[in-house]
Amino acid sequence: MPHFTVDEICAAMQKPDNIRCLSVIAHVDHGKSTLTDCLISKAGIISAKAAGDARFTDTRADEQERGVTIKSTGVSLFFDYDKEDGKGMIGHLINLIDSPGHVDFSSEVTAALRVTDGALVVVDCIEGCAVQTETVLRQALQERVKPVLMVNKVDRGILELQMDGEDMYNQFRNVVENVNVIVSMYMDDKIGDIQLDPSFGTVAFGSGLHQWAFTLMTFAKIYGKKFGIETDKMMKRLWGDNFFGKNKEGKNVWTTNANLDGNTLRRAFCQFIMDPICNLCQAIMAEKTEMIQKMLKGVGVELKGDDKHLTGKQLLKKVMQTWIPAGDALMSMFVMKLPSPITAQKYRVENLYAGPLDDECAQAIAKCDPKGPLMMYISKMVPTSDKAASTPSAASSPGPSPRVRRCASRARSTTRAPGRRRA
Repeated sequence: MPHFTVDEICAAMQKPDNIRCLSVIAHVDHGKSTLTDCLISKAGIISAKAAGDARFTDTRADEQERGVTIKSTGVSLFFDYDKEDGKGMIGHLINLIDSPGHVDFSSEVTAALRVTDGALVVVDCIEGCAVQTETVLRQALQERVKPVLMVNKVDRGILELQMDGEDMYNQFRNVVENVNVIVSMYMDDKIGDIQLDPSFGTVAFGSGLHQWAFTLMTFAKIYGKKFGIETDKMMKRLWGDNFFGKNKEGKNVWTTNANLDGNTLRRAFCQFIMDPICNLCQAIMAEKTEMIQKMLKGVGVELKGDDKHLTGKQLLKKVMQTWIPAGDALMSMFVMKLPSPITAQKYRVENLYAGPLDDECAQAIAKCDPKGPLMMYISKMVPTSDKAASTPSAASSPGPSPRVRRCASRARSTTRAPGRRRA
């Protein structure tokens, strides 16, 4: 059963500050639909066991058969989030659209981006930025849609390529830098600085298939309490050339040099984040029972019931999604780093409205005013056959009034729609 009620959804709809509208965009097979399953599972719409294999947003039979998203599919999720620890949970409405990654269906991506304010850009950490990654990201920036980044399929680097923490860090850094090169090429000044930086919490790392992910904030909250450092400052120390070790006096110190008093130090990102993750994954796959139990106790994960008898990748999936669930990390990033409609409409109104920007309609759109004139935006037009239009039921139905015809004509002339794709 979903973890929310219709009343909670309706209540959240009345608070635009607590609404986030976003599209999931990426190159084909980089894991968009699988990752979307994690978010839908977090909302309780599908079970955690089914997530990853269900491909909930692939609603067509041919999509399920081919394993490729063809049409954009939207879903609304409810998420309780505590922005200030211990100050109370606030309900947020997340309107999510899973879009195709294949180049032949680019018009579907455009249609999705037109009606969203943010975008989750998914990149395979091994393959890196591909051709379609640049295409969909360029489309997003042209629509003044603010991006956040998910570096996906980290499990491949750990399990298949046996990469250590430092190798993983270098791979992640290359992906982030390549995405930022694209962002700097196409970004609009009116949207502000949207460069992606893990230390600002706009980048997540994880595995959609195994349903785990983290941002630097995930671990900064844990280590910040241990070291007595504020979360924001701790996030900056967990990325880049920041190292942690002991000096000659035996005191723990932070430094930007890899060498301290003749000792080689581990990068803080590797020492505090990737090393524990890699060690836990490798211990589970090697079935080192004693080490696994010790590490699970250290990270606060307790297996119950039948989960205690799991082995291999099934155990790995259960442990990781319990320890650092992807839904929590991604939903928190959406709430904290993506704009609400009230914020986004101020700079997106020029793209959404073709009329003069000083009239009543434009002002209402920019302010996201619920009391303004009723407006409708056509993002996608679906062509129908002439045969369907000439059926007896259609022919016998009364036509629209002259006023409706004029409104429809005006809507067609003042809105933009993506071009039709050849069959």
